[in-house]
Amino acid sequence: MDISIGTLELNRSNPAHVGTKAILDTSKSLHMDSFGNVSNDGPEAEKTRGTFESYLMEAVSSMNDQQLNVSALQEKVITDPDSVDIHDVTIAMSKAQMSLTLAQTVIDRVVSGWNELSQNR
Repeated sequence: MDISIGTLELNRSNPAHVGTKAILDTSKSLHMDSFGNVSNDGPEAEKTRGTFESYLMEAVSSMNDQQLNVSALQEKVITDPDSVDIHDVTIAMSKAQMSLTLAQTVIDRVVSGWNELSQNR
């Protein structure tokens, strides 16, 4: 049994794979999670998903935690230099700087996108 999908053809060689169900099931929508995994979830999964606001608040909170962690490590280096490895401080500073730069880039792109949308009324 040959099924044509656009210009591609799919050959089902195993008789057990032949059925009446369509190969591409478009009745359910595909969703991508934060790790890039695609799942074929129905509307019941929509209820358990977080909103954009919750994801944004989690990201800002994570960035803030990294900044506070750097501040605490810097204070600890000043008050008790033997208890903290300087490499840990520099790594924490780099992570915090990277997350801050990423946040600034996202904000800039959202603002520029919003400006483009508002100009194309």
